[in-house]
Amino acid sequence: YFSWEVLRFLLSNLRMWIQDYGFDGFRFDGVTSMLYHHHGIGTGFSGDYNEYFGLHVDEDALCYLMLANHMINLLHPECITIAEDVSGMPALCRPVAEGGGGFDYRLAMAIPDKWIQIIKELKDEDWNMGNIVHTLTNRRYKEKYIAYAESHDQALVGDKTLAFRLMDAEMYTNMSVLSPLTPVIDRGIQLHKMIRLITHALGGESYLNFMGNEFGHPEWLDFPRIGNNESYHYARRQFNLTEDHLLRYRFLNAFDRDMNKLEERFGWLASPPGFVSEKHESNKVIAFERAGLIFVFNFHPYQSYVDYRYQMLLDSDAAEYGGHQRLDHSTEYFSEEFPHNYRPNSLMV
Repeated sequence: YFSWEVLRFLLSNLRMWIQDYGFDGFRFDGVTSMLYHHHGIGTGFSGDYNEYFGLHVDEDALCYLMLANHMINLLHPECITIAEDVSGMPALCRPVAEGGGGFDYRLAMAIPDKWIQIIKELKDEDWNMGNIVHTLTNRRYKEKYIAYAESHDQALVGDKTLAFRLMDAEMYTNMSVLSPLTPVIDRGIQLHKMIRLITHALGGESYLNFMGNEFGHPEWLDFPRIGNNESYHYARRQFNLTEDHLLRYRFLNAFDRDMNKLEERFGWLASPPGFVSEKHESNKVIAFERAGLIFVFNFHPYQSYVDYRYQMLLDSDAAEYGGHQRLDHSTEYFSEEFPHNYRPNSLMV
């Protein structure tokens, strides 16, 4: 239960951070534990409406969140608010005037967890395309999500980033262009690019990057504490790694730069969700359309396909991104009136 004194204190805190410190938004941590009297503990959310409407909902807490979002939106419409909610509460990211929670975005927390689970538990040939697509598209329609391939938790001590999961110890010895391109580094670089792009293009209406993830930072983040003798050794990001042209980190960084530039040009994050036309389990291919672009991903560990292309705008296999230049950018491909997967035309050579 919130007394009016507590409520005024919390709301004035929000306004203080904006006015006095120039904050341009807030991420509300652990919103799920606030929304329900059971705090989300021991509860699995399937999406059924009975799970979100009833006496188990903490109406005082929900009212506070609506007031907080209403106040911020009214006084500082330039600020955004983001909910960290794993339950999928309906209308949490719709305006208060519609009866919603008033948040601008929610974090798509299942996506980074899914990538880590796949890499930890499955062989490349066992990756499930339908499961990947489901995780990337499983969001409430007309509510905006922030997609991210790697969470900040994975960069802290006790866990590993995607790059480190993929390449591990070889990142210390085989990331130089002067050393042979090993299968581990090759696979890691190619998958790191593909995972970021498909998450960016299909996973939400905004994209989040935790510093260093854009170039596959090799180490974790650890702040000074008793457990490490107050050491600052890992309390930093080595941004210099991208400036060394003898290291392969620059390939990952260049891809991230051009991926974001391409989004700025075509605006897929502000477009309706992508239409997935192909999730082929044996070919390990995912294809979808968004913002007038066609995205084609080949996750097959050793099989290439020559007849999928149109005119390429971003190619993760290009030399400047550490790829193998297997695709001919000068070739033109045309669609034909050959129905496939409920679409009228197909791309053919």
